[in-house]
Amino acid sequence: MSMRLALSMLLLTGVMETAAAATDGQVQRGKTFVGANCATCHAVGRIGESPLAVAPAFRDLHTRYPIEDLGEALAEGITTGHPTMPQFQLEPDQITDVLAYLKSLER
Repeated sequence: MSMRLALSMLLLTGVMETAAAATDGQVQRGKTFVGANCATCHAVGRIGESPLAVAPAFRDLHTRYPIEDLGEALAEGITTGHPTMPQFQLEPDQITDVLAYLKSLER
């Protein structure tokens, strides 16, 4: 097993555990991150349409796939999405915060 794969697996395990026990601070930091980095294209709140029609609203992401499954993609770098989406590669604490925020939108 490569070091990168082992690190990704360890990170993903930690992210999933942390996302399950999210704090208010994590949710707020995740909301701030997506507001600053994603709201230009995506609807990042509980209401409203995405400014870019092909960009899914974050409140609906959990209907497409489990939010926890996004942890690995965020760690390795999201390179697809929609055609104009910039590449993102988040740090472990940012992933935890973003996943906590996305999970909060499921309620």
